[in-house]
Amino acid sequence: MKALTIIARWVFILCLPPLLLSASIGIAFNSLWLYRYSLEKDGARQITGLSNAELEKAARGLISYFNSREEFINVTVEKDGKPFTLFNEREVTHLKDVKALVWLDYKFLLGTMIYVLVYGGINLFWSFKEGRGHWRQLARLVATGSGITLLLMLALGLGVLFGFDRLLLQFHLLSFSNDFWQLEPGDYLLLFFPGFEATLFVTAATTLLAVILGGAAVGHLLFNKKDSSR
Repeated sequence: MKALTIIARWVFILCLPPLLLSASIGIAFNSLWLYRYSLEKDGARQITGLSNAELEKAARGLISYFNSREEFINVTVEKDGKPFTLFNEREVTHLKDVKALVWLDYKFLLGTMIYVLVYGGINLFWSFKEGRGHWRQLARLVATGSGITLLLMLALGLGVLFGFDRLLLQFHLLSFSNDFWQLEPGDYLLLFFPGFEATLFVTAATTLLAVILGGAAVGHLLFNKKDSSR
């Protein structure tokens, strides 16, 4: 029984980094302002000849596609007063692969969230029944998991700052079983995804979530330590 308790605690701790990371990735893929930033940064309006309204329509179409059951994306915008299919066949095929990764991220988020909530709920139940010991134990586990997350984000942040191109290449080689991710410089899909900035956003968002959770846990432990010493 003691071994199972220890295993359950470590599973909880190790669930926190992927939970926070997958939540941040999900936020990034669904953040319209991040797409807007990429389009403005790369001068998409001048390159594509599309209005800002049509570019935003395309960005919304991407978000909708990632959260739909559609196998392939079909984004049609208006260019020079005529309907225009924005993404070519290679881009459409690659987006199908990207969508599979997005849904895998959602599954990681759901699975880790369920475990964390169930384990946390059980500890809260026992803390009300048997005293604050379970609550303090949960706070220590949250603080540990948040600390591990911060260390991982530090490593990722350093990797992004000092070797982003190599990191991005390895990610694509590991994540995709084909070469459809190797797009041409003129492909419009490249305008919608600011790889470097998006990675920094995910790293920063995950770090922020870890600081909030870890800070709350450490604050609780310190407050109760002072309270118990009176």
